[in-house]
Amino acid sequence: MEQTVKEAVTDAVKEGLQRLVLSNAPKAAEISKVKVYPVIIGGRQCYQIEEYRGVQVFHTNCGEEEVEHKVTAWLEDGCFKQAELTSVFSQRTILFGKKGNATVKCRRRQDVEPLVVPREHNRKKKYLLEEGVPVPFLIDLGVMTKEGAVVKAKYDKFRQINRFLEFVEDILPALPKERELKILDFGCGKSYLTFALYYYLHTVKKYSIRIVGLDLKKDVIAHCNKLAVSYGYDKLEFLCGDIADYTGALPVDMVVTLHACDTATDYALYKAVCWEASVVLSVPCCQHEWNRQMECEALEPFLKYGIVKERMSALMTDAFRANVMEACGYKTQLLEFIDMEHTPKNILLRAVKKETIKKDALSERVKQKTEGIIEYCGTKPTLYCLLTEKE
Repeated sequence: MEQTVKEAVTDAVKEGLQRLVLSNAPKAAEISKVKVYPVIIGGRQCYQIEEYRGVQVFHTNCGEEEVEHKVTAWLEDGCFKQAELTSVFSQRTILFGKKGNATVKCRRRQDVEPLVVPREHNRKKKYLLEEGVPVPFLIDLGVMTKEGAVVKAKYDKFRQINRFLEFVEDILPALPKERELKILDFGCGKSYLTFALYYYLHTVKKYSIRIVGLDLKKDVIAHCNKLAVSYGYDKLEFLCGDIADYTGALPVDMVVTLHACDTATDYALYKAVCWEASVVLSVPCCQHEWNRQMECEALEPFLKYGIVKERMSALMTDAFRANVMEACGYKTQLLEFIDMEHTPKNILLRAVKKETIKKDALSERVKQKTEGIIEYCGTKPTLYCLLTEKE
């Protein structure tokens, strides 16, 4: 006797579900595919559900009853036209016809050994700065205990630091290793990432480096310098000053600017271009300028809503800056820095120099790359002005 959809799902779970795949979703569906695997959490077997939404995959963990309920609901609601369910003893296929009628086929497996071993879901993620290994600056900044355990309330910061270092790891081939590297960190603040950069490049990767951190807060700068001395980081110094006014020494190999507010990011990118820095890592913040200037009749139905205009302005500012950096000879990417759930300011601009552009040609290249955007949006951003207008 042929099983119903609900019976097929329930029996597969009771027999020890090993793998489940829901596919063939309607083209406009939010979820294109679902996979289910057994996992071990806290010594107990549960199930991990992978939902494929566009280019992202979302994971949730649940027990048997919830898996049965979710999978049955997806199938009965017409979210998927095909399901493959493999248990320890059987393999089932569920197919839906054009009229929505379901056909369930079941065959016994010849072998009764599990196809997969439940994955240990509690294993620690491998970070560049490892958990359990005490790092002095992380201890003083309250991210780690003296034993190297990550403080629970600071775990997001620990993940953020490691995520940043992963971006740095990717661009190391673009940096020379035969000489001392000069790195500038504009708007360094409490310098979580500045100390992480020095520690990772100098202590872990054995690069010869010199890092200068710049910020406007005198008390923060004094504290960071005190910490640098206590760690013996003799080539890490912090200065009090404005990004726009900083001249400093050349050459500069890497410019870092993390959450520099509004046009401060533009000045940092401008100086990086002028210094012909090999690498730029920038996480913009508070992109107000584009919001103030933007006037576009075609977009008015969207721009009349303040929150929409604010978010559009931030994204357009990031994209505009990326295009300008490309015009200046950089291979540029916009990457997710940390999860959106922690902060909406989560885009990192990473630019690696691929081509040297003569200074007298920079202005024209930038104009050619961006004049259409400027005309359409009615804007004249600071970075554009700095690179195209003579002082």
